[in-house]
Amino acid sequence: MSKPIKSMMVAEYRRRFEGVDNALLVDIRGIEANDNNALRQSLHASGIKITVVRNTLARDAFKETPLEILTAGLDGPSAMCYGADSVVEVARELVTWAKKVEKLDLKGACLDGEFFEGDNGVKRLSTFPTRDEAQAKVVQLILSPAGNVLGAAKSAGANLLGIVKEIEERLEKGEEIAKVG
Repeated sequence: MSKPIKSMMVAEYRRRFEGVDNALLVDIRGIEANDNNALRQSLHASGIKITVVRNTLARDAFKETPLEILTAGLDGPSAMCYGADSVVEVARELVTWAKKVEKLDLKGACLDGEFFEGDNGVKRLSTFPTRDEAQAKVVQLILSPAGNVLGAAKSAGANLLGIVKEIEERLEKGEEIAKVG
């Protein structure tokens, strides 16, 4: 391949992956055509893009970008998966597919500058909460003390209300209320 063609491909990779900070690498070699099509269609439906890359050109394109850490996983045939709302969602989707398609090889992923190497790294990443899930947990943690205070304040009133209700029911039945002393 001539040098001008290579530099055009590197420029295309830079353009295509501009703004992509987190991604996942897979090897889709050896997957049957029907499974490959089903995988690609499923990923597309989830908002996930998959692009086969040439390793040496991708290394050049990723220099001085957040994806540079992925160069450690660019060995052998590689395809980049990115998109959705979070790379965690991409990892979850691909881990699910790796169970269905035996030859799908999870090579690694990057999240916020950290490289998750190999199958185990991607599976570990898939257990992380997404940004929305993490924000929901933080909000829940912030609101729980206020809920506890409110519950404690309401419980005394609820206990008193329960006693008054019991007295009312006994009086309606004609029972005597014994003095506690």
